Amino acid sequence: MKKNLTTLFLALFLAFQVSAQETTETGSLNEGTITSQFDYLNRISNNYQEYKVVKKTNLEKIRANVLDSLNVFKNQLTTVNQELGIRQSKIGELEKQVTETNNQLEVAEAARDNFEFLGMAIHKSAYVTMMWTIVGILTAAFLFFLFKYSQSHKVISRAKKDLAETIEEFEQHRKNTLERERKLKRELVDAMNGKTH
Repeated sequence: MKKNLTTLFLALFLAFQVSAQETTETGSLNEGTITSQFDYLNRISNNYQEYKVVKKTNLEKIRANVLDSLNVFKNQLTTVNQELGIRQSKIGELEKQVTETNNQLEVAEAARDNFEFLGMAIHKSAYVTMMWTIVGILTAAFLFFLFKYSQSHKVISRAKKDLAETIEEFEQHRKNTLERERKLKRELVDAMNGKTH
């Protein structure tokens, strides 16, 4: 039994050594970068004069590895291109949204700066200018009418004063006339009385 165990142990050890040698020989062709695989292939190939003699199986293996790597890169490139297309479409949508937002902002600013006045669309600055012009015209008209009122008030005051003076003169004249009339009547009465005597 001890002999069987030793034989089994020896067989396992030899199998392990053989598989380890195979992995050291072919391990680099099965893993690592393409550059490391080419380096490994260069190391294990035989020399003949100035040429390298490469086993067909190793050459086929490295060819398959290069094709696999190219396929992986192609798949990655396709994925990157798809992601790039998705991102470009998202960027396009965002640019469209930005353009729409800018248009809405311009419309809002135009609506803020413009409004309807007497059925006409008018800009705020034009409205302010027009309102100040109207205020200026009304102020000038008010000052003009105030001046005219003060002039007419002076004329009316002078006319009232003249009228009062005229009425006073008329009253004085009437009194004088009545006085003379009375005087004349007395004289006439006196004269008539004097004739009768």
